[in-house]
Amino acid sequence: MKTMLVAMSLVVGGNVSAKELKADTEKTQITWLGKKVTGQHNGTIKLKSGTMTVEENAIVSGKFVIDMTSLENVDIADSESNQKLVGHLKSDDFFGVDKYPEATLAITEKAEFTGDQAHVKGDLTIKGTTHPVEFHVTRDGQVYTTKVTVNRAKYNVRYGSKSFFNDLGDKVIYDDFEIGVKLVTED
Repeated sequence: MKTMLVAMSLVVGGNVSAKELKADTEKTQITWLGKKVTGQHNGTIKLKSGTMTVEENAIVSGKFVIDMTSLENVDIADSESNQKLVGHLKSDDFFGVDKYPEATLAITEKAEFTGDQAHVKGDLTIKGTTHPVEFHVTRDGQVYTTKVTVNRAKYNVRYGSKSFFNDLGDKVIYDDFEIGVKLVTED
């Protein structure tokens, strides 16, 4: 009888319906949008790896690694100006890509879907600094989409930030930037 109770508790307490989904890094798309007083810039960045555990109608956990070295700009046509911006964004003034080649997102709480929407909580690490983030995810089959607003000042990305410098005038680069994600999972 004692053996039977242990076996039953493993089945009941076990997570038999959980499934680990692996991100298709070739099909997944990550975009970024940064704004300043005089305009904005946008571009792409690549997902290096990612897995997400789902069960029934919820995201249970996940870990995603973003390749900061893959940062690109898509709105500046002039090659020299484009590379100048990208080089500056990769420098220590912004994301310090030589020292911090990866950023990570870890899902920290179970997120139940209501219809095709879930509210996700996680920890985002940029430049070795971790802060909690929250965002809504929309699910459509094997595709999960979201937009996450990130306050760069929290991650010590200081250049042109009015949070750190006074009297920047029209040179201010806003602290909030947006990351758009279209996560595609493998079959």
